[in-house]
Amino acid sequence: MRREGGEGLNRFLADAVGTPLADFAAGLGRDRAAVQAAIDTPWTSSPAEGQTNRVKAIKRSMYGRAGFPLLRARVLHTA
Repeated sequence: MRREGGEGLNRFLADAVGTPLADFAAGLGRDRAAVQAAIDTPWTSSPAEGQTNRVKAIKRSMYGRAGFPLLRARVLHTA
C-alpha cells in the first residue's frame, strides 16, 4: 500500500465490500485521513508500543504479589 499511495487504500476498501473484512474496511473508511497519513508517513510508534507491552507483561507476571515499588524496580532494572 505504501508504494501505491492513496490508490492502494481505495482499492482495498472497494475490494473488502461483501467479504468478512467489510466491517473493518468501513471503520477504516470512516477515518480515512488518519489511515492515509499512517500509510504515507515514515514514522512508527513501534518502539513505544514495545515498551508498553514489556511493562504490561511484567505487571501481569507479578499480579497480586507486590505493589508499585517492586514493579518500578523491575522495569527500571531491565532498562
